[in-house]
Amino acid sequence: MFAFVPAVLFLALFGVSVRADRRRFRNAIYLGLTFIFLSAGLLTLVPDLPHGLGTAVVAVVLLVPALGTVALGLFLIGNGLTMVRKEGRSPGTLLSFAAGAGIFALIAFVLTLGSGRSRTGDAVAGGVVLLAGYVSFLFLCFLAYAYLYGRIKVRGDVDYVVLLGSGLIGGDRVPPLLASRLRKGREIHDAQIARGGRAPLLLASGGKGSDEKLAEARAMADWLIAEGVPEEHLRLEDRSRTTEENLAFSRAVMEAGDPGYRCVVVTNDFHAFRAAMMARKAGVNGQVLGSPTAKYFWPSATIREFAAVFWEHKIANLGICGSIVALTAALAVTTG
Repeated sequence: MFAFVPAVLFLALFGVSVRADRRRFRNAIYLGLTFIFLSAGLLTLVPDLPHGLGTAVVAVVLLVPALGTVALGLFLIGNGLTMVRKEGRSPGTLLSFAAGAGIFALIAFVLTLGSGRSRTGDAVAGGVVLLAGYVSFLFLCFLAYAYLYGRIKVRGDVDYVVLLGSGLIGGDRVPPLLASRLRKGREIHDAQIARGGRAPLLLASGGKGSDEKLAEARAMADWLIAEGVPEEHLRLEDRSRTTEENLAFSRAVMEAGDPGYRCVVVTNDFHAFRAAMMARKAGVNGQVLGSPTAKYFWPSATIREFAAVFWEHKIANLGICGSIVALTAALAVTTG
């Protein structure tokens, strides 16, 4: 049973870290390492298990991920075609298609290079697999923990519901993506009042872009007023241009109104975990909740979110990737 000690250790670290702050990316890493070492522990039991059960364990630990990779590639290609059909052709809409095609290109590259009976080719193929495995591990950690983070509920009363802005249609109209955030914010607002709590202030956050006729915060407030939200329940933060500024400027507004404030931040579900990481960095006292997004839009958006998180930790990630490339090059030279 000593094989399961690392899994138990990382599970304990995961629990402690989540309890301290649910908005840390390290939580995702601890969760991923827990499953990696749990899988390794299960494989050590295979020789002592009945034949059928041992085969099932091997299939779950090794075969399912392999088949899942192929299934993911097919899904992403299909989703990419849906994105192009619904949203038009652009780098953003082609992202999931490119990711799916990249999975099959990588498989073909590794199989071709690794089957040439060349030690150099084997070394390069191994390095590519290791590099892809590292990035894939981080992506799965991000995906799994983002899903868990998205299941959190608001407990107790909050003083503010911060609504993160996005671009406007025609420079003055709220698009469906932003309307989803506003509906979620209003639901939180109405639910708190319905259970006898005080009315939280809805803080619309978003400045005026160069192609917009008015500040996003003003358009968001007008939309909420038209939906029946009392104007006195609204506050505006109309200077921000980025998510980081949304959070920093909103924090200043909330602290000015109540230094001991408690809030929730609302964005779309695919953006919730990354926004939570930003909120922690900005010192915002609150968790982030996600509003529904069209299912076909979610894969490409999630890939973009992961790429942004990967780059935000670029020193560690590029250092590890660079070490893998250097090791691969050294092996290729020494075996060539």
